[in-house]
Amino acid sequence: MKTYTLHLPREAQPGDPEILERADLVKDGFSWGAFLFTFLWFWFHRLRLVGLAVFVAMVAFDAVLAAFHVQPFAATVAHLLLLLLIGFEANSLRRWSYLRRDRPVVDIVSARDRDEAAAKAFARWLSGPARPRQPVARTTASAPLGPYRSGPGEPVIGLFPEPERPR
Repeated sequence: MKTYTLHLPREAQPGDPEILERADLVKDGFSWGAFLFTFLWFWFHRLRLVGLAVFVAMVAFDAVLAAFHVQPFAATVAHLLLLLLIGFEANSLRRWSYLRRDRPVVDIVSARDRDEAAAKAFARWLSGPARPRQPVARTTASAPLGPYRSGPGEPVIGLFPEPERPR
């Protein structure tokens, strides 16, 4: 299963079907396109400033390798490592750019492929605003037992609500 994020304009209202034409789904994970085509991948996704920054970084990286007279094999390995870094971070840079353009993440979907993710995300969006949950009635049997029990009125924060005893 892969994870996808749905990005829409901030002014979008849940249930509005016309806003889905401007929707963007971004896969979380490695991008083979960014690994193989680097800055061209960013330009294809309309991330021109990021693509320009990646291009400048690659040229500067190659200039530093040439200035230090790095052996060709080591330079190739270093270049492949840089491409791997770009492949791993490309979708994160894409999400950052969407956030900068006032297109925040409005949904996170797990699916086998992009089409299934789009179907799930769009179905959730078209179902309208999320309904508020009904409060769950607490019974005395649901109180935590053992070492994780807190005193009355004390909130439990984390896994260790009681202070550690000195040794």
